[in-house]
Amino acid sequence: MKAIVNISLKAGVLDSQGKAVHHALDSLCFNGVDDVRIGKQIILKLEETDKAKAMANVTKMCEELLANTVIEDYEIELA
Repeated sequence: MKAIVNISLKAGVLDSQGKAVHHALDSLCFNGVDDVRIGKQIILKLEETDKAKAMANVTKMCEELLANTVIEDYEIELA
């Protein structure tokens, strides 16, 4: 089973990388971009075959290591 974890900064947390990319896009005349938020994606190949157990394990991984839950949100997709 594969787990895809998408991590992004919580709303209201300053995204300096996103602001820099937004500024660069403006400088390159890419108009119509209102905002840019930068995140990260982690893809895990799991041995677990039970979706409930896999979700519980990946959630624990996110809470303990993968995401800084003070400033980041995460979404998990199992495939």
